[in-house]
Amino acid sequence: TYTTDTKSREENKKTLENLYSLSVDITKIRRLKEWVLLQDVAYVKEIAGILQEMGADETTVASIIERCPEAILHTPAEINSQRALWQLVCQNEKQLIKLIEQFPESFFTTEYQQNQKANILFFQELGLKNNIITRFLTSAPNIFYNPVEQNKNVIETLQRNYLNLGGSEANMKIWILKLLSQNPFILLNTSTAIQENLEFLQNNYFTDQEVLQLLSKLKGFIFQLNSTTMQKSMLFSKNIFKCSDQELKQLVLKCPALLYYSVTVLEERLEGLLKEGISIAQIRETPMVLELTTQIVQYRIQKLSALGYDIKSGNLESLNGTKKDFEVTYGKIQSKKERPVFNPVAPLHIED
Repeated sequence: TYTTDTKSREENKKTLENLYSLSVDITKIRRLKEWVLLQDVAYVKEIAGILQEMGADETTVASIIERCPEAILHTPAEINSQRALWQLVCQNEKQLIKLIEQFPESFFTTEYQQNQKANILFFQELGLKNNIITRFLTSAPNIFYNPVEQNKNVIETLQRNYLNLGGSEANMKIWILKLLSQNPFILLNTSTAIQENLEFLQNNYFTDQEVLQLLSKLKGFIFQLNSTTMQKSMLFSKNIFKCSDQELKQLVLKCPALLYYSVTVLEERLEGLLKEGISIAQIRETPMVLELTTQIVQYRIQKLSALGYDIKSGNLESLNGTKKDFEVTYGKIQSKKERPVFNPVAPLHIED
């Protein structure tokens, strides 16, 4: 973070000249972060030189600076340290420059280098592959800003609970690595929050085995919730589906979204389904349909209706799943519709 309260409000002429010489679009910087151009000291040529050393051409250098202008305010020493740090997990400089081009802000956040390094080494010890760690560095950089002890505490809490819930020592490492690779943001939670959420589930009659099942299905998102929101969502579902505690538990195991989404989201999705003529009974039979946004549901219903498939009289399984799952289902219904009906009385034309 750099101060915007500069002594002179004039743009630094030397900075402008150096940026022009690199064919950087200065109007973009003025629109995005003009304060960068007002700083007394900038390292335009030096930072461009380091990027070129790594294999970036002129267009790439200009693109990186336009998207992350504060890059030029870092000293060459800071950037070289960051370069060495990311090389711990990058195969080569070609891959590194490609990552910087795609995620310049993640690379040029250099304030937490000690924490970043300690966390990279910790993740490697844990058994995470380098390609997963590079994905974390670019898409979830915040987890590297934590002191490594904090991340270790969260992992230890997860490991302890996994074993307490009946998970085996042999499977624990695979479970932790899968959970982390699916949702690294669980590391932004405190150990206390994780503990509280697990206790909430146990207090709501979920067995240890069912809690483990939910953790795997929710990909760790359960740790970003709190007991109040989960309680409200479960109460809403119980009233809508008019079910007992035991029935509600089975619905949640089938569709963890009933636990994860807020009442507002569930209400909106339910309303969208009812408007399409779908009944509460149908939704209760296939609650996973609530994992889809209203727009996706409408689009899929329209596509199926065009084939003459009446969703109101069938079950909702055909709406479910990822985009790929739906395309497979749609293809099957389409080919079934196009297939000629076999007439057992019609003569068979068989050549001799």
